[in-house]
Amino acid sequence: MTYLAIDFGGGSGRVVAGTITTEGGRKQLQMQLVHRFQNRQVRLGDHVYWDFPALFEDMKAGLRKAAQMGLKVAGIAVDTWGVDFGLIDRQGNLVGNPVCYRDARTQGMADHFFSHTDRTDHYAVNGTQVMEINTLFQLLSMKRASSPQLQIADRLLFTPDLFSFFLTGEANTEYTIASTSEMLNATTRTWDWPLIDRLGLPRHLFCPIVMPGTVRGQLRADIAEETGLGQVDVIAVGSHDTASAVAAVPAKADERPVAFISSGTWSLLGVELDAPILTEEARRAQFTNEGGIGGKITFLQNITGLWFLQRLMAEWADEGDEQQYEPLLAAAERAEIQTVIPVDAPEFQNPKSMQQAIRGYCERQALDVPQTKADLTRVVLQSLAAKYAEATQALNAMLPEPIKKLHIIGGGSQNKLLNRLTQQALGIPVEAGPVEATAIGNILTQALAKGEVADIHEMRSIAIV
Repeated sequence: MTYLAIDFGGGSGRVVAGTITTEGGRKQLQMQLVHRFQNRQVRLGDHVYWDFPALFEDMKAGLRKAAQMGLKVAGIAVDTWGVDFGLIDRQGNLVGNPVCYRDARTQGMADHFFSHTDRTDHYAVNGTQVMEINTLFQLLSMKRASSPQLQIADRLLFTPDLFSFFLTGEANTEYTIASTSEMLNATTRTWDWPLIDRLGLPRHLFCPIVMPGTVRGQLRADIAEETGLGQVDVIAVGSHDTASAVAAVPAKADERPVAFISSGTWSLLGVELDAPILTEEARRAQFTNEGGIGGKITFLQNITGLWFLQRLMAEWADEGDEQQYEPLLAAAERAEIQTVIPVDAPEFQNPKSMQQAIRGYCERQALDVPQTKADLTRVVLQSLAAKYAEATQALNAMLPEPIKKLHIIGGGSQNKLLNRLTQQALGIPVEAGPVEATAIGNILTQALAKGEVADIHEMRSIAIV
């Protein structure tokens, strides 16, 4: 059987095909890229949006390519970034393009919310790292602005749920993506209805929650015909891309806890646990309890990741001085600047110029100012490594025993300089890969739903390369 993983990232989307084969008595995953397309944030008026209709059309183009390749598709599943959502009305129409989490509408919303909410009590239920990008604060900003979209909306669908809805016509919410909202009870894994009621949001907005490894619905007849795929199951996986990536960490069965950094635009550093940690210590350390696959909790901290380097590369390209990663990293390896910046500081969230933001911060703090592109790159990478070490120290204090090994997965695992700096900062072995962790986890969870793999342990044995 072949499965299609539709993986949306902040800069691009992909359709990846995966098939499980058996060689020498061992199951292996064969993957191939079917289609890649651009994703971008679009500023329109006062807000920054995702272009959902264009993304949906690009996704369908990938499905058509899969059919033209003659693939016998048994399942389709979507994963995306967290927290963002779209609204649909009673007739199933999209009320408006989803707003990007980097939009400014949530500024000040966390302070407003906690001006009349106890932080400790709130965390004891939701167990979520407070970030103004979270769904809770996006909805609060809409509520305070008396958004007409909320008045006509019938359902709230997180981004992967929204794609799945328009593929199947079935409105449901996958557990791992719901856990990014700061509106889910981390213990019961159901909606935090008291919070929702207190916000004055209608309960009908929030869909039934489905777990990874279950069938969400089948392709609508019109899409089945348009793409040429016929009737295919659309499956719930770890639709938050982090959950799918963590499911593909190539940890051995006796490795406890499974510790990881899912490295990309964001760096998500944490461990896989059986139950949430909802203590005041965890709250103060800014850790979040997100849903995982196989009944697990991914206890992690969201850290701004290679967003820095992505922005710098884009700026240099706009200036007509486009850089290639390998020569840039080689130059950064030789750079001698020792400056470390706080990567999660507000001034680095979405500045007009990342170069100016970094240099301006260093000047204000009387730090050595990076002058060259190599200097800037070195400052970013060693600052990320320092933040990883700080987060790991806080994490170890909450675990029965400290982490002994760290897996770096995702696209950022290809950055050998960052991996080396991370190993030096943490003082423990660091293992890199797989690069395609999210697609692997997506596909293997579909196989779990179809009975081709037994559990997450077998998934990980297949993911080991």
